[in-house]
Amino acid sequence: MNLGPKLTGEFIGTFALTFIGAGAILTSNWTGGQPNLVGIALAHGLALAIAVSATMNVSGGHINPAITVSMLATGRIKPGPAAAYILAQCVGAVVAGTLLMAIFSRLGAGAAMTGSAAVTASKLGTPFFGANVSSGVALLVEIALTFLLGFAVFGTAVDSRAPHVGGFGIGLTVGMDILMGGPITGAAMNPARAIGTLVGGGSATSALWSQHWVYWVGPIVGATLAAMMYDALILKPSKK
Repeated sequence: MNLGPKLTGEFIGTFALTFIGAGAILTSNWTGGQPNLVGIALAHGLALAIAVSATMNVSGGHINPAITVSMLATGRIKPGPAAAYILAQCVGAVVAGTLLMAIFSRLGAGAAMTGSAAVTASKLGTPFFGANVSSGVALLVEIALTFLLGFAVFGTAVDSRAPHVGGFGIGLTVGMDILMGGPITGAAMNPARAIGTLVGGGSATSALWSQHWVYWVGPIVGATLAAMMYDALILKPSKK
């Protein structure tokens, strides 16, 4: 099996999600609030919808290590390709984070602050939770949000009976989730999206490494639970 095109699709798709999603957060800080939470949710949702739609027929449009693990758990991808997918996704996100750092650290004063100040204020758009949110609550939020995302993936893309809407149902789910969970955990739902700007941010994000496990464990647990439930309770009974 030629993995080259599949890995290229996963790399570019995750780059797009991270560059546009985190970039919208940075721009919001730089301009003093435009786009706001709705705009940031829309930026992530549209970026993912287009990335999934563009790569669905190439790689399956995972664009997320948690989704890849859920496909592995339900036997839809083998361990070797799954590991390669996850590496490509993380590399794409890190390249996006590095590029955002290069751009915003060189921007002068915007409507609210300089680009460098926007990097510091937003932590390069990296998902994180504050001192008023415990790691347990953050983990629960990421599990719940990614459960809904995983359910949308199976319901709109994996199930052969799904409506032909491309990745837009998946993108809308991400936007919806950000509207609820963005102020709490950043609503990552995606370990690659979280690590891309964490690595790219350097010293601006170094304090967030202690939280980073939440953004792997939560999304993987949530997506895998959704996949296994959909597979066992919806797909398999319908095939009897």
